[in-house]
Amino acid sequence: MSFPTEFKYTKDHEWAHIEGKNATVGITDHAQSSLGDIVFVELPQVGRSLKKGETFGVVESIKAVSDLYSPVAGKVIAVNTALVDDPSKINKTPHTEAWLIKVELEAASSVSDLMDSAAYSKYVESLH
Repeated sequence: MSFPTEFKYTKDHEWAHIEGKNATVGITDHAQSSLGDIVFVELPQVGRSLKKGETFGVVESIKAVSDLYSPVAGKVIAVNTALVDDPSKINKTPHTEAWLIKVELEAASSVSDLMDSAAYSKYVESLH
Protein backbone atom coordinates (compact mmCIF):
# COMPACT_ATOMS: atom_id res chain seq x y z
CA MET A 1 0.00 0.00 0.00
CA SER A 2 1.39 3.38 -0.92
CA PHE A 3 0.62 6.80 0.47
CA PRO A 4 1.70 9.77 -1.68
CA THR A 5 4.30 11.89 0.10
CA GLU A 6 2.77 15.19 -1.02
CA PHE A 7 -0.49 14.44 0.83
CA LYS A 8 -1.45 14.97 4.48
CA TYR A 9 -3.49 12.32 6.32
CA THR A 10 -6.00 11.92 9.16
CA LYS A 11 -6.62 9.08 11.60
CA ASP A 12 -10.03 8.75 9.93
CA HIS A 13 -8.20 7.74 6.71
CA GLU A 14 -8.89 10.83 4.64
CA TRP A 15 -6.15 12.60 2.73
CA ALA A 16 -5.70 16.25 1.77
CA HIS A 17 -3.50 17.52 -1.03
CA ILE A 18 -2.84 21.19 -0.28
CA GLU A 19 -2.19 23.41 -3.30
CA GLY A 20 -2.00 27.08 -2.39
CA LYS A 21 -5.32 28.07 -0.81
CA ASN A 22 -7.13 24.92 -1.97
CA ALA A 23 -7.19 21.31 -0.81
CA THR A 24 -8.25 18.22 -2.70
CA VAL A 25 -9.71 15.59 -0.35
CA GLY A 26 -10.18 11.84 -0.71
CA ILE A 27 -9.98 8.57 1.18
CA THR A 28 -6.79 6.59 1.49
CA ASP A 29 -5.83 3.33 -0.16
CA HIS A 30 -6.02 1.73 3.29
CA ALA A 31 -9.61 2.95 3.74
CA GLN A 32 -10.84 1.66 0.38
CA SER A 33 -9.07 -1.66 0.94
CA SER A 34 -10.65 -2.06 4.38
CA LEU A 35 -14.10 -1.15 3.07
CA GLY A 36 -14.05 -3.52 0.12
CA ASP A 37 -16.06 -2.92 -3.05
CA ILE A 38 -17.56 0.56 -2.85
CA VAL A 39 -21.11 0.72 -4.22
CA PHE A 40 -22.37 4.19 -3.22
CA VAL A 41 -21.01 7.60 -2.32
CA GLU A 42 -22.85 10.67 -1.06
CA LEU A 43 -21.04 14.00 -1.39
CA PRO A 44 -21.90 17.57 -0.35
CA GLN A 45 -23.13 20.41 -2.54
CA VAL A 46 -20.69 22.94 -3.94
CA GLY A 47 -20.75 26.03 -1.72
CA ARG A 48 -21.15 24.16 1.57
CA SER A 49 -18.93 25.39 4.39
CA LEU A 50 -17.09 22.70 6.31
CA LYS A 51 -15.46 22.72 9.71
CA LYS A 52 -12.37 20.61 10.24
CA GLY A 53 -13.49 17.14 11.35
CA GLU A 54 -17.08 17.69 10.17
CA THR A 55 -18.90 14.89 8.36
CA PHE A 56 -19.29 15.85 4.70
CA GLY A 57 -20.56 12.65 3.13
CA VAL A 58 -20.91 8.90 3.21
CA VAL A 59 -19.22 6.01 1.45
CA GLU A 60 -20.98 2.64 1.34
CA SER A 61 -19.39 -0.68 0.50
CA ILE A 62 -20.60 -4.25 0.46
CA LYS A 63 -19.20 -4.51 4.02
CA ALA A 64 -20.04 -1.22 5.73
CA VAL A 65 -21.23 2.37 5.62
CA SER A 66 -18.67 4.98 6.68
CA ASP A 67 -18.90 8.70 7.25
CA LEU A 68 -16.43 10.99 5.49
CA TYR A 69 -14.73 13.65 7.64
CA SER A 70 -13.18 16.84 6.34
CA PRO A 71 -9.48 17.12 7.17
CA VAL A 72 -9.64 20.88 6.58
CA ALA A 73 -11.97 23.84 7.13
CA GLY A 74 -13.30 25.82 4.21
CA LYS A 75 -15.85 26.01 1.42
CA VAL A 76 -16.52 23.17 -1.03
CA ILE A 77 -15.61 24.47 -4.50
CA ALA A 78 -15.85 21.20 -6.48
CA VAL A 79 -17.34 17.74 -6.10
CA ASN A 80 -16.25 14.68 -8.07
CA THR A 81 -19.66 13.84 -9.55
CA ALA A 82 -18.14 11.00 -11.62
CA LEU A 83 -18.02 8.99 -8.38
CA VAL A 84 -21.80 9.16 -7.98
CA ASP A 85 -22.16 7.30 -11.29
CA ASP A 86 -19.19 4.98 -10.70
CA PRO A 87 -18.22 4.78 -7.00
CA SER A 88 -15.97 1.78 -7.74
CA LYS A 89 -13.37 4.27 -9.02
CA ILE A 90 -12.53 4.83 -5.35
CA ASN A 91 -11.29 1.22 -5.17
CA LYS A 92 -9.18 1.63 -8.31
CA THR A 93 -7.63 5.09 -7.93
CA PRO A 94 -8.22 6.45 -4.40
CA HIS A 95 -5.31 8.91 -4.56
CA THR A 96 -5.81 10.28 -8.08
CA GLU A 97 -8.99 10.21 -10.18
CA ALA A 98 -11.21 9.29 -7.23
CA TRP A 99 -10.77 12.49 -5.23
CA LEU A 100 -14.00 13.38 -3.41
CA ILE A 101 -14.13 17.16 -2.96
CA LYS A 102 -12.04 20.29 -3.42
CA VAL A 103 -12.11 22.87 -0.65
CA GLU A 104 -11.08 26.53 -0.60
CA LEU A 105 -9.27 26.72 2.72
CA GLU A 106 -10.27 29.15 5.45
CA ALA A 107 -7.42 31.51 6.26
CA ALA A 108 -7.27 30.05 9.76
CA SER A 109 -7.43 26.43 8.61
CA SER A 110 -4.39 24.64 9.94
CA VAL A 111 -3.04 21.44 8.48
CA SER A 112 -0.10 21.20 10.88
CA ASP A 113 -1.83 18.49 12.93
CA LEU A 114 -2.30 16.22 9.90
CA MET A 115 0.14 13.35 9.41
CA ASP A 116 2.71 13.11 6.64
CA SER A 117 2.91 9.86 4.64
CA ALA A 118 5.55 8.27 6.91
CA ALA A 119 3.54 8.97 10.08
CA TYR A 120 0.32 7.75 8.44
CA SER A 121 2.02 4.57 7.26
CA LYS A 122 3.19 3.87 10.84
CA TYR A 123 -0.31 4.63 12.12
CA VAL A 124 -1.85 2.13 9.67
CA GLU A 125 0.71 -0.51 10.67
CA SER A 126 -0.21 0.02 14.34
CA LEU A 127 -3.83 -0.91 13.55
CA HIS A 128 -2.92 -4.47 12.56
